[in-house]
Amino acid sequence: MPVEITWWGHATCTVEDSGTRVLTDPLFARRLAHLRRRRGAPPPPEAAVADVALVSHLHADHLHLPSLAQLAPGTRVLVPRGALRAVPGLRRLEHLRFTEVAPGDRTHVGDLVVRTVSARHDGRRLPVGPHRSPALGYVVEGEARTYFAGDTGLFESMAEEVGTVDVALLPVGGWGPYLGEGHLDAGRAAQALARLAPAVAVPVHYGTFWPIGMDAVRPHEFHAPGDEFVRLAAEHAPEVTVHRLAHGETARPEAAR
Repeated sequence: MPVEITWWGHATCTVEDSGTRVLTDPLFARRLAHLRRRRGAPPPPEAAVADVALVSHLHADHLHLPSLAQLAPGTRVLVPRGALRAVPGLRRLEHLRFTEVAPGDRTHVGDLVVRTVSARHDGRRLPVGPHRSPALGYVVEGEARTYFAGDTGLFESMAEEVGTVDVALLPVGGWGPYLGEGHLDAGRAAQALARLAPAVAVPVHYGTFWPIGMDAVRPHEFHAPGDEFVRLAAEHAPEVTVHRLAHGETARPEAAR
């Protein structure tokens, strides 16, 4: 399975496939509003090198304007349909090439096809603004098929929409003591894994950011999701290999489907 996955923290990953670098939900900051990075150094400059960046939804920890501004001129960025209207700051990033996408779209980037799929999550640009953009997931199809879920809850048609994949990058936690609707915790992510049945899974979206001053509030929600996902994945989907990466670590899955 000739693909490399590097996890930079939160939902930010680099997927390298077929000579093309794909960056997911770039977030390079030490601090974001009331959140601070508690684990892992901010990603190095090389993390901002990509042929295409995938933005799953408009929340500031997934569509982070200062991080997008660090991408090289000409970098292509896929954003949910309606994002350029809902987030005016995107239009000031004139050095980037934005493409708005919706579920069902297929976008060619180098030798890859990026297929857009739906997610179950509130995609508004909070704290204000109507719900003008959908939350999305993406399937990167090259020599491998890699599913980046973004933020999502479980939904009935997940396996049907995502299709057959080799690697699944699944959120297993969050950035605070409680997860609201439209999220996967370790248990629900393990259920999603059983439905999707990839060869390899990488847990993301946990153990990076936490609200300032709340270190002692339900700290297991910060520390535990990765290990809990490994344990529950072994129960629900024992045939799947799980790579629980440290920040900045790279997995090079060997087993092809």
